[in-house]
Amino acid sequence: MANSPTGESVIHRLVRIISAFDAAHTAMPVSTLARRTGLPPTTTYRLVDEMLEEGLLERDPRGKVRIGVRMWELVSRSSSMLGLREAAFPFCEDVHAVVQHHTTLGILDQDEVLYIERLSARSSAVNIAKIAGRLPIHACSSGLVLLAYSPKEYQDRIMARPLTKYTDSTITTPALMRQHLAEIRQHGYAAMRGIIVPESSGIAVPVFNAENRAVAALNVIVPAREENTAATVPLLKAAARGISRTLGWRGELTGTVHRTQKIPVQR
Repeated sequence: MANSPTGESVIHRLVRIISAFDAAHTAMPVSTLARRTGLPPTTTYRLVDEMLEEGLLERDPRGKVRIGVRMWELVSRSSSMLGLREAAFPFCEDVHAVVQHHTTLGILDQDEVLYIERLSARSSAVNIAKIAGRLPIHACSSGLVLLAYSPKEYQDRIMARPLTKYTDSTITTPALMRQHLAEIRQHGYAAMRGIIVPESSGIAVPVFNAENRAVAALNVIVPAREENTAATVPLLKAAARGISRTLGWRGELTGTVHRTQKIPVQR
């Protein structure tokens, strides 16, 4: 229900406030929050006061506001992602222990990859994927895996819109994209070099649920030109099989673990 001059609902305004916080803006004065949301200062102060009272926001010693513990508590109680993270974490740890580079778990949300888990090491390759961060579906190996296992209608919708070319290796043409998605489905993994960060390569495999639907992508990020695809793909597939079975999957993954035929890396 809208109760503002612009017709914007209270829920919409609350979402704008929550969405203003990110990795670069974890805490801020209310005046800054008003500027970032575009809401009138009086409205922002009023809503912030109510959210502080409910514990959805907290005020730090400097007077800045940030997301409150109560928000995390409420979201964690019934989020379907909590079960997925819990199922995947031991397998992510195993992959990370062997590869010694960034290991991530991503899901598809609003036509982007939303990362719900990331394990890193100081010596890891450059990686812009962060927990609760997002990347474009066409410009990361996790996104291409999730796109490859999506319905054709969804693929057509994604490829019908302009796709941003981040590097020379980013696939943006529908014909080449369709060819690559077919290769991913055939072999069961995506191996992409420098499609969003030139210095890094991503290798990803799908994770399935009890309905045999790809619900996540398990991924490692390694330095470009240091990909050991023949060794990494079986490791990722074994871990993805374990996660999938924990989620109730009882089928056969596309591209079995012992297959290590390498997809040509886009250059």
